[in-house]
Amino acid sequence: MTAPANVTLIRDRAGKTPIEAAIVLGSGLSGIGERLADKTVIPYADLDGFPGGGVSGHGRELLIGTLSGRRIAILTGRQHYYEHGDAAAMRIPLETMAGLGAETLLLTNSAGSLVPDVKPGEVMMLTDHINFSGTNPLIGEQGDARFVNMVDAYDPGLRDTAKAVATEEGVDLSEGVYMWFSGPTFETPAEIRLAISLGAHAVGMSTVPETILGRFLGLKVWACSSITNMGAGMAAETISHTQTKQMALIGAEKLERLITGLVGRI
Repeated sequence: MTAPANVTLIRDRAGKTPIEAAIVLGSGLSGIGERLADKTVIPYADLDGFPGGGVSGHGRELLIGTLSGRRIAILTGRQHYYEHGDAAAMRIPLETMAGLGAETLLLTNSAGSLVPDVKPGEVMMLTDHINFSGTNPLIGEQGDARFVNMVDAYDPGLRDTAKAVATEEGVDLSEGVYMWFSGPTFETPAEIRLAISLGAHAVGMSTVPETILGRFLGLKVWACSSITNMGAGMAAETISHTQTKQMALIGAEKLERLITGLVGRI
């Protein structure tokens, strides 16, 4: 099965009406799926190339439905580079979303803050990223399309709309540059100091490959982090995946309100 075959299967189950946007959810952020109306649930296991659900805190289903009057798809979990060493692991799912008609890709993640004033439980919208992993999901792609322009990779119009929604909803929304580390280990204090010196405001193990793939596919991209911890060495805390899942729930309600308002204005 390929992305076109996935599209056919999804249309058979959820209807042929095109989707307008796709949302990829990070650790502990699956609650937004409960806001969907007219929801169709399709297990990832039924779709070729979709994540196998190898990380706790991530869902294993594709949801199709209506949010804020828009028909959208929600991927309740992603596959990470560190799971199998494949930076292009989310290519087929995103090609499937484009095949269903999506023109906008909304990405969420859990991240560590490098800004002392941006604490766990807050949310940070991405303005740019630094690919520190040393790999790229388009390695091996043939033709000139692989040379993707990454200026304004995070769409300025969507960012402006999100800021307006945040003001209306009373959500304190910070902005910053996200640095992608391969994982699965958390960063060392020395790596955090390096990231800060290079201009990063948050660190994490996802999102950047999907942003690159999204831009390659011609999608407008927007991304936001739920801050779950301070960078290593910045606070007296023991960083763990359990902490990530617990703290993500605090920022989830803010992200849900933000995304619900943003989707309605796409």
